[in-house]
Amino acid sequence: MTSISPVSNISVSTPPLVLETPAMEAAVTALIDRVFGPGRFAKVSERLREGNRLLADCSFVAMRGGQPVGCVRMWPVSIGGAPVAFLGPLAVDPDERSAGLGQTLVETACEAARAAGWKAVLLVGDAPYFTRAGFSAAHTAGVAMPGPVDQRRVLLKALVEGGDEGLSGRVAVA
Repeated sequence: MTSISPVSNISVSTPPLVLETPAMEAAVTALIDRVFGPGRFAKVSERLREGNRLLADCSFVAMRGGQPVGCVRMWPVSIGGAPVAFLGPLAVDPDERSAGLGQTLVETACEAARAAGWKAVLLVGDAPYFTRAGFSAAHTAGVAMPGPVDQRRVLLKALVEGGDEGLSGRVAVA
């Protein structure tokens, strides 16, 4: 009797994470386009990235075989004038999903933001996914995104004690 072993294209090891550099821009953008498609340009989050500058010390790329297979980006924004880091997009190649790469990217970016002196990170995303990384909607009732958004998807993570408290007002490019 011959035994057939299943073949999987999901990797079992986490690829190395590196800080995103300007030289990676085209390849990272191609990954984001593959993962999200053209619909991403209609999202409110894109308004906070347009004309903004990438926080290079807090934005990471997972590399496998010389190509990006995951990325997380951070941007400087403010909530009612108070500076916070804005996370997104988080993109993971479909062949790399379900192995914890997205979670690793988020945690690495948040730790880098803490080291860089940011007090909180803001994002718009799936609460069940991002609560595992410490994000919550507990202090977002007064946070006003620059366009229509499901308020339940507006999440904050404190990077210092109380860093997510008292934030209220319109979110804008810092």
